[in-house]
Amino acid sequence: MEEGADLKLRTARTLKWNVIDRVLSQVLYAVTGVVLARVLSQEDFGLVGAMLVFQAFASLFVDSGFGTALLQRKSPTHLDYSTVMWFNVGMSVGIYTILWFCAPLIADIFQGDQRLIPLSRVMFLSFIINALSIVQVNRLMKRMDVKMIAVSNTIGLIVSAVVGIWMALTGWGAWAIVWQTIALATTKTVILWLTSNWRPLWKFSWSALRSFFGVGSGVMLTSFLNTVFQNLYSFFIGNRVGLVSLGYYTQADKWSKMGIMSLSQVLTASFLPVLSQVQDDPERYARMTAKMNRFTAYLLFPAMGFLVVMATPIFHALFGTKWDASIILFQILLVRGVFTVLSLLYNNFILALGRSRLIVYMEILRDGVAILALIVTLPYMAMTTAGDPVWGLRILLWGQLIASALTWLVTLIVVNRLTHRSWLSYLKDCLPYLVETIAIMGAMVALTTIIENKWLLLAAQGLTGLGLYLAINAMMRSQIQRDALDYILHRFRRKKQK
Repeated sequence: MEEGADLKLRTARTLKWNVIDRVLSQVLYAVTGVVLARVLSQEDFGLVGAMLVFQAFASLFVDSGFGTALLQRKSPTHLDYSTVMWFNVGMSVGIYTILWFCAPLIADIFQGDQRLIPLSRVMFLSFIINALSIVQVNRLMKRMDVKMIAVSNTIGLIVSAVVGIWMALTGWGAWAIVWQTIALATTKTVILWLTSNWRPLWKFSWSALRSFFGVGSGVMLTSFLNTVFQNLYSFFIGNRVGLVSLGYYTQADKWSKMGIMSLSQVLTASFLPVLSQVQDDPERYARMTAKMNRFTAYLLFPAMGFLVVMATPIFHALFGTKWDASIILFQILLVRGVFTVLSLLYNNFILALGRSRLIVYMEILRDGVAILALIVTLPYMAMTTAGDPVWGLRILLWGQLIASALTWLVTLIVVNRLTHRSWLSYLKDCLPYLVETIAIMGAMVALTTIIENKWLLLAAQGLTGLGLYLAINAMMRSQIQRDALDYILHRFRRKKQK
């Protein structure tokens, strides 16, 4: 019981700091993003979006899945951590060198825009800097001591915000986003090294690296395929439609990911280390996955649903009408994000059991369905109407939403067998929160008929949605909500007593 209580406390503490990290990060990221979106042009964001396609793949190969393998392993050694760190650094330097020489080819891909050559050569420095911090972050996550990760992220975002906003206001264009990225990576890495007493051994073990290959290669291949389809849209949009349309898509994708990926990262960082501790106890594992599924549904459905309703007042309040074409793309991406988060959660259930090869098969299935959807919608991508410059992009994203839903369904069927819970029990976990969210969304939409001021509408919809959701779950005696509130109130009372 004592061990279970300690694990529960550490899980709650990890969740708390991960949530604090995500909330602070997204607030700071949002403030910076709003200023940059108002000052910079659609084409500036298109330039950065083009570079991010290649940066995503480079960053992926730097870690190669070994960071996740460290989290999955019960007791990694000092040599294990050191080996992975030296591997990350070596890969980052090698890949940067290749991309430095390939910069002119990148420019040729995106309609020969020569501005991409110097921009990309500086931008790509960020993944070398980030490579130095991967192991430091993984050590803290493995120990379920993520406070300093939150601190380094927050300070890094503040420093990078100052750099990015100043450069944007003084006319640096896309360079503002590039140097903002470099400032963020540098600040985070320096803080993590200064506050950690861990230093790598001057040793590299091929046998240690090979021992991670089973899980690491599966994660790597899965991440590679996932990254392909996360960035394939940007590639085709920039190449076939143009940088302005890519700018609209980039904004919608960026703001939707603030919620989608933040939630996924919180759950992964909090749940994977916990599940790895009980992977040999099927009964306990099943109980924990059930609770994690309910907790995810409790957060996920209102977060995505309420944002869909509030999308127009959010964009108008923050950007005026400059990015109106991005609103519908933002909403479609949020709906797709529901299936994305649930699929990633279930992948973590599989990964914690060490079944990385199965995740690869699931990713291949997902990507196969996504390719089919892309082939069907590709001929319509560049189509526009008089009042809608992104009509073709809508079709593209609706196709991907359907593909994500089908993949989630198959993942659900697979994961229920591994966790000894029926697929129906997984759906029952989610259904109450889904129904509540849909009902509350109707009430939020009704407010648009009586409130015209965008700021007042935004505040009214947010307070109405949150208030009704908390009240309904209180009346329904939601155990997940009671546990969350009990933990928060307990921590508050302890601090007050001190």
